Amino acid sequence: MTKNYDSVIFDMDGTLWDAVDSYCRVWNATIAETKLDVPEVTRRQLCELMGTPLESILHNLLDGSDVDPDNFLRRLLDNECRMMPELGGRLYEGVRPTLQRLHDSGTRMFMVSNCGPDGLTNFLAYTGLSDFFTETLSFGATGVEKDVNIRRLVACYNLKAPLYVGDTAGDCRSSHAAGIDFAWARYGFGHHVSGAEHTIDSITQLCDIVAPLK
Repeated sequence: MTKNYDSVIFDMDGTLWDAVDSYCRVWNATIAETKLDVPEVTRRQLCELMGTPLESILHNLLDGSDVDPDNFLRRLLDNECRMMPELGGRLYEGVRPTLQRLHDSGTRMFMVSNCGPDGLTNFLAYTGLSDFFTETLSFGATGVEKDVNIRRLVACYNLKAPLYVGDTAGDCRSSHAAGIDFAWARYGFGHHVSGAEHTIDSITQLCDIVAPLK
């Protein structure tokens, strides 16, 4: 499908980087602090839950324990804010040159994620990619679902033909609920995503969709 996109809105986890091992360390540090009698959180568990708000992840991981959810989430976010700027994550191959090429083509770029309030700030500080993005919105910062945050960006910046890039079925649903096209990053954490307008196996393929060489 050929279409002239004027902007790209990116998901973070599973699309631009993999920080799951670091998130496991944050979760397990918080479990230790709160003295919960539960097994340590594993990479496999978190990978299956990536793309959902922290409250949902908490419910899935610690359901049946005697956790105080408000206290746990507060400690978790404090630990994330303290630990993630140092731990960071691993950018997927080709992210930096892809963002540079999109930027050079005049494509405006944004981020919308279901992460906590400091997640996108930590990502940009760790990776040094902040100059590429016009604005970022997260569930943790705004308290609203991903499709609402996407619509906010579209309206605020008068985007005529935006494309959302994410890795899960939830990302696809959110994109379509917001009325925009979706590119599925098949290399990420999601599986069995249907209905995407585009599918990419490397982020570098995004350039062929949005900013093909003349």
